[in-house]
Amino acid sequence: MTMMPETAAVPRHAWLGRAEAWLDERGKGAWIAAMVLGFILFWPLGLALLAYMIWSKRMFNGSCAARRWNHAAHRHSFRSSGNSAFDAYKAETLRRLEEEQAAFEAFLQRLREAKDKAEFDQFMAERARAARSGERTGTEGRSGQGEGPVEI
Repeated sequence: MTMMPETAAVPRHAWLGRAEAWLDERGKGAWIAAMVLGFILFWPLGLALLAYMIWSKRMFNGSCAARRWNHAAHRHSFRSSGNSAFDAYKAETLRRLEEEQAAFEAFLQRLREAKDKAEFDQFMAERARAARSGERTGTEGRSGQGEGPVEI
């Protein structure tokens, strides 16, 4: 009687798990490349990969908002260096930099709003100027037709 090797007990679809792990190790770019190749070779395969990527949330797992939140959380929970004077200096410097950043972002917002207002005012002035010139042209054209005495 011959014994079956233990590798025969591995499920038939284990290669799918290995392929998924291999693509996960290489990141989102590998998944996108696999999807594009799937579309090139056989379009239903590419469509299946796209559906799987969306269903498993592989396309949307690294959003900018999450990274920004993690960065802010990491920044506020910095590790102690062991030197309380340095830690106090570091905390004060980070607080000051955050205030300066907030002030600069507020300045940029005011600058954008001023630019938008100037562009809108320019648009309205051009529109009013075009309306006035249109009235003059329209009035002159009408005054010569049918407003004076009729000669037969």
